[in-house]
Amino acid sequence: MINIVLIEPEIPQNVGNIARTCAVTGTRLHLVEPLGFVIDDAKLKRAGLDYWHHLDITYYSGTDDFFQKNEKNKDSIYFFTTKAANLYSDIKYPDNVFLVFGKETAGISEDILTKHLDNCVRIPMKDTLRSLNLSNSVAIAVYETLRQRNFDDLQIKGKFAN
Repeated sequence: MINIVLIEPEIPQNVGNIARTCAVTGTRLHLVEPLGFVIDDAKLKRAGLDYWHHLDITYYSGTDDFFQKNEKNKDSIYFFTTKAANLYSDIKYPDNVFLVFGKETAGISEDILTKHLDNCVRIPMKDTLRSLNLSNSVAIAVYETLRQRNFDDLQIKGKFAN
């Protein structure tokens, strides 16, 4: 199982896009409060379109709640950050993986990152720019994990109507 964890996301359109990615890939979504919007926000629904009923979402009251409830998975939690030395593509992701992303304006707190240095990964980008869009970063991470699993349970061949 692939689990996407968003710590304190702020922009509803990003979460809507991520929710759609989760729905079409069978990925679980974990939202760590506080959120920068309400779940019934029209922008969130519009970005996620009509995929909401396909989602498996878990909510947490904060990062302590998330870590406490997922203690048994601590070795399978990977933190995506621009501060990491490891590349996301160099990791062999375990079966029940948690891919963690921080809020758009600040990322994941350094307190959390320094406790999990070996599980911090980065997506390469130019050093003169701050970061990728959150929903793009999540899509890259999900599809790398799926690629490593040969896209199991996903339709890999398309077909034309004619």
